[in-house]
Amino acid sequence: MSKRRMDTSVIFNIAIRAIRANKMRSILTSLGIIIGVAAVIIMLAIGNGAQQSIQNEMKSMGANIMMIRSGVATSGGVRGGFGSQPTMRASDGNAIEEKISKIKLAAPVLNEASQIIHGNANWSTSITGTDNRYFEIKEWSLDYGRSFVDTDIKNASKVAVLGQTVVNELFGDVDPLNKTIRIKGVPFVVIGVLEKRGENGMGQDQDDAVFIPISTAQKKLMGITIPDQVNMVMLQAIDSQSTYTLQDEIKALLRQRHNLSANKDDDFIIMNLTQMMEMMESSTKVLTILLGSIASISLLVGGIGIMNIMLVSVTERTREIGIRMAIGARSWDIRRQFLMESLVLSLIGGLIGVIIGIGGSYLVGVFTSMKAVLSLFYIVLPFSFAGFVGLFFGYFPAYKASLLNPINALRYE
Repeated sequence: MSKRRMDTSVIFNIAIRAIRANKMRSILTSLGIIIGVAAVIIMLAIGNGAQQSIQNEMKSMGANIMMIRSGVATSGGVRGGFGSQPTMRASDGNAIEEKISKIKLAAPVLNEASQIIHGNANWSTSITGTDNRYFEIKEWSLDYGRSFVDTDIKNASKVAVLGQTVVNELFGDVDPLNKTIRIKGVPFVVIGVLEKRGENGMGQDQDDAVFIPISTAQKKLMGITIPDQVNMVMLQAIDSQSTYTLQDEIKALLRQRHNLSANKDDDFIIMNLTQMMEMMESSTKVLTILLGSIASISLLVGGIGIMNIMLVSVTERTREIGIRMAIGARSWDIRRQFLMESLVLSLIGGLIGVIIGIGGSYLVGVFTSMKAVLSLFYIVLPFSFAGFVGLFFGYFPAYKASLLNPINALRYE
């Protein structure tokens, strides 16, 4: 056992000396491995960052989300955008929540952009009329203060819950609770502040928002002339699979409530955000694998480079091999010697590639809009693959060296 360890140590030292004897050639030989490992790490980090961005976006949206928007109006051949046909009602969402068992929550949403004022400060932001179900669906908690209560909705109270960005812009370091802000000249009392959420996947600041009771938005602020009108209804299903099967059930219920005959098109649009995000995440995973595979080609090219140089090394060191065999080295010892040299070359190149890959991933995040997220697995995988490449492509030169005839090798000039 100890002899085997000593033999391995001796072979390792011989490999190091051989590599150091030809430093420039060793560096050039390892270059393919260095580039390959660095490229794989950077590509996998970018793909991992994209996946995490999508997962964070799904988390910020809430779980198992569906949205129903008002339909598209057409006038004189000109089609409006989503919501241009005001067909959705808050009562539609209540009916869906009540009658479709796999819908957990349904929140009405009525929003528009507006200027808000507090003292000498003003800020343009998004005003959203809704109720507490919205925050439950989005899994968005309060930082401090309170949310809406039933009497706020029933009495169309002029109260507001603010996002952190609005608080910073209007109040700075001052506590906004019980302070008054004005929206379109209408005074609202601040009753709560939401936890900070940051940007979503599309770069929008989720904290740049003001929330008021849905009834207040309808009756006192947004000039709604159609009773109970909303821009959309946000739904939360009991699980992600249900979002794929509920669309027909929701469609049938809404067509019945909107009195649509069989020959009329839907006057609403159902959007499955969970499905969209899962498709994006799946596509990103495929892209990550594709990018990693393309980058791995550099490793294979590096392996071919190692094999070529090792074949040259075998030819140059034929007499040395003959001497080793003459003093008792076995074929297996010669094979191990050249395999060790190939492995060490690959691992040195792999280690340098890891350092460059980590640094490159950091620079990608600093100088581009792409997010690169490293993980230990994405570092160990290409490094281990580099070692495998060294052994695989080094085997043929090592095998060729081990087959040399000692007498012919000693006579080689």
